[in-house]
Amino acid sequence: MNYLIIGASAAGISCVEAIRSIDMEGKITVVSDENYPVYSRCMLSYYLAGIIPEGKLKYREDDFYRKFNVNAIIGKKVDAVMSSDKKVKLSDGSVLTFDKLLIATGSRSKMEKIPGIEKEGVFGLRNIDDARKIEKRLQNSKAAVMLGGGLIGLRAAYALHKRGIKVTVVVKSKHVLSQMLDEEGAKFIQDKIEKEGIKVLTGLAAKEILGNKCSPRIHSGVSEANSVSGVVLENGEKIDCQIVIIGKGVQANMELVKNTEIKTEKGIVVNDYLRTTVSDIYAAGDVAQANDLITGESTINALWPNAVIQGKIAGFNMVEKNIKYDGSISMNSVEFFELPTISCGITKPKGEEYEILVRKNIASSIYRKIILKDNKIVGFVLVKDVDKSGIFGLLLKKKINVSSIKEVMMGNNFDFAKIIPLIKQYKSEFAEKEYSEILI
Repeated sequence: MNYLIIGASAAGISCVEAIRSIDMEGKITVVSDENYPVYSRCMLSYYLAGIIPEGKLKYREDDFYRKFNVNAIIGKKVDAVMSSDKKVKLSDGSVLTFDKLLIATGSRSKMEKIPGIEKEGVFGLRNIDDARKIEKRLQNSKAAVMLGGGLIGLRAAYALHKRGIKVTVVVKSKHVLSQMLDEEGAKFIQDKIEKEGIKVLTGLAAKEILGNKCSPRIHSGVSEANSVSGVVLENGEKIDCQIVIIGKGVQANMELVKNTEIKTEKGIVVNDYLRTTVSDIYAAGDVAQANDLITGESTINALWPNAVIQGKIAGFNMVEKNIKYDGSISMNSVEFFELPTISCGITKPKGEEYEILVRKNIASSIYRKIILKDNKIVGFVLVKDVDKSGIFGLLLKKKINVSSIKEVMMGNNFDFAKIIPLIKQYKSEFAEKEYSEILI
């Protein structure tokens, strides 16, 4: 069997390991447009903050490809998938064939069409090259503006603040982390980061990115010609800065399947087995539009854990295991200035069918919000008091009726012992042992 995997991040690497756990003889080729060894994108902000060195970004050893007998083609991009011929065309014009193909090309930062966005000093933060360029720019920078108050924007803001850079976060929404948290939960985070010295401006967007018009000069390898000097907001306010980071979300890298029979919407559409609309071609990770476990909708939950599981199940199915993927979950966790936050599932419900339980302590920055539908947890938000997230996550994933423990669930003494009777009553629709062996 000739397996081809496009992409060498969470989904692609997980797929390699799944295939090799069953098929030790088949040919595996991995194509990646990055030159760096296998690394964790989740750790980029920690590297940028100076908390970890670049070498600590690796999450597999340098000899990973050799150990798994993989032909790795590094630093080349797949320009097109020729699905009917079972071939792909690379950026250098060469062509590869396959029997089974996984598309795990991930996503990239959404770059807004703002006048001046082409100037030196404007970045996304999606890969190691982005982080390296920002790191280099820091040497001659005093201030930075983050356009976007989501996870990317806030993580970048936190990282640069740790490096002594004056940071302003500009958010079009009414509050930070609008895709992850409700307004009440987000206020705890915003208050904390502002108290620590990061300025947050909500309800505003950038009108223009300004740049120097001086003659070219070079300092520490960074040109000042056409270099960022500030941002003008839509209210006319000007913020001086030398770095602008765009953190307005991500978009799937799916151009390579253009003009094929592979169906695309927000991403590459896959079925319950992570197979695309073309036989023998699969997709996983941030590029894959799969079923959402909570809402039942076809969507992209661009998260590392989801990519790992999807890559693993896709790998098993590429060797004919026929394992069903139950669906992805929108779950995020972040910690700023020792204030941890976790959200999962539906956090901003609309409709009378939802029941909302809230417990909060403003003085202690503690917030717990549980969203129920038909007495089953469909979402939660936890700020600071996050040690119960595993229990709530289990109840949510298994869709267990919690009507008998509603009051206990919101108390200080709620723990795993309180849900043991419910677990015993729970009747799984699949073989628990088999499922656990797949995902562990």
